Formats: sequence, C-alpha cells, structure tokens
Amino acid sequence: MADDPKKNAANKEFKKARQAEDGKRAMIDYENAAIASRAKTARLKALRLARDAELAAAAALAPPVAKKTKKKKKETAE
Repeated sequence: MADDPKKNAANKEFKKARQAEDGKRAMIDYENAAIASRAKTARLKALRLARDAELAAAAALAPPVAKKTKKKKKETAE
C-alpha cells in the first residue's frame, strides 16, 4: 500500500504529459489545416482571376451582338 501514492502521482504525471503532447499535436494539426486552407484559397483565387481575365479579353475581341426585334403581326380583318 505504500506504493499507491507513488503510483498515483506517477500516473497523474504521465497523464499530464500525455495531455500536453496531445495538445501540441492538435495545435500542429490545426495550423497545418489553416495553411492548407489558405493555399487552396489562393490557388482558387488565381484560377478565378485568370478565368475572368480570359472572359473579359474574349468579350473585348468579339463583335457586339445585335439584338433582334420582334415584328408585330398584322391583324387581318376577316
């Protein structure tokens, strides 16, 4: 029974060290996810800007489209 307090103290220290290590690992995972998210956002923004620039250039080169007007039907008197 004399070992129980020592064993309990050792278990508490081990648990505390394990929790600290888990916390560090969780923070690293969180930071890596944030970095990946920012990289993905930057990549998608670059793609969107390139697409928008391409569409704007294509619109500038294309001749304007004339709108068609509807002809009214003549009403026939029967």
